[in-house]
Amino acid sequence: MTVHFIGAGPGDPDLITVKGQRLIRQCPVILYAGSLVPPAVLEGHQAETVIDTASLDLDTIVGHLAAAHARGQDVARVHSGDPSLYGAIGEQIRRLQALGIAYEIIPGVTATAACAALLGCELTLPGVSQTVILTRYASRTAMPEGEALADLARHRATLAIHLGVGQLERIVADLLPHYGPGCPVAIVHRASWPDQDSVQGTLADIVERARDKDFRRTALILVGEVLAPGDFQDSKLYRQGPG
Repeated sequence: MTVHFIGAGPGDPDLITVKGQRLIRQCPVILYAGSLVPPAVLEGHQAETVIDTASLDLDTIVGHLAAAHARGQDVARVHSGDPSLYGAIGEQIRRLQALGIAYEIIPGVTATAACAALLGCELTLPGVSQTVILTRYASRTAMPEGEALADLARHRATLAIHLGVGQLERIVADLLPHYGPGCPVAIVHRASWPDQDSVQGTLADIVERARDKDFRRTALILVGEVLAPGDFQDSKLYRQGPG
């Protein structure tokens, strides 16, 4: 018996991996995060037990996994995006290890990748940015020392900020001293879902531009010159000639 932590991708059911889809259709037990994973991701399943974990606490979730283990049934534990990023799987894995229950992680398409696709941009450009920092804004959970947004902003790398749209004004205040008012910003709401939406601007005007959109949750903030780079050098990957 194995618990398969499956990354369902950002929302579009076509963006799940072939392996993830196969396991969902094969496993007799499915636990999925219903508030973030659309029902279409589960289409074609033949599971005898399907549980939406959106309202369940950790103990209850682990109880369902342990019960499936006792029955010798594989579990598709379906998370949004890639489960290794803000998926809260670490605490589940710790419990499974203590119980001697086998598990594996199936990667998924990240929200950051889906946002870049929607915006039609590359997040790493030669001479502009070669680093992408995925982070979140401190709210209920404090950030470790050295990981405050203002500390990360000193790198001037491309930023992908999760769970921060409700604190947009504070985020802008933290970033302005390092990126400057003209730095491009994009906010993408529910990337790859049917109702996906976005707004773009700069640190100088993004708060005003975003106000009419009223994005409250499931929105990602991207910051960096790669969003509107102007002229930039070609990569060496496709350069003609030696070297």
